[in-house]
Amino acid sequence: MNPLRILGLILIFAGLLALALGHVSVTSSTHQIKIGPVELAVKEKRDIELPVWAGIGAIVVGGVLVVLGGRKR
Repeated sequence: MNPLRILGLILIFAGLLALALGHVSVTSSTHQIKIGPVELAVKEKRDIELPVWAGIGAIVVGGVLVVLGGRKR
């Protein structure tokens, strides 16, 4: 299989996933304190909204790459 087709299929899958989920939750550690054997950490949870246009754009670009990757030169 052509690398363009593989990239196109990955983009189509990512676009469908973005449309299905709508948002992604990310947890990051912001502060960490170590005093001897005691450790304290502050974790922050954020929701990142995935725009609909980005999902549709990924599907369209992936479709174009699948079509172009299937053509013989």
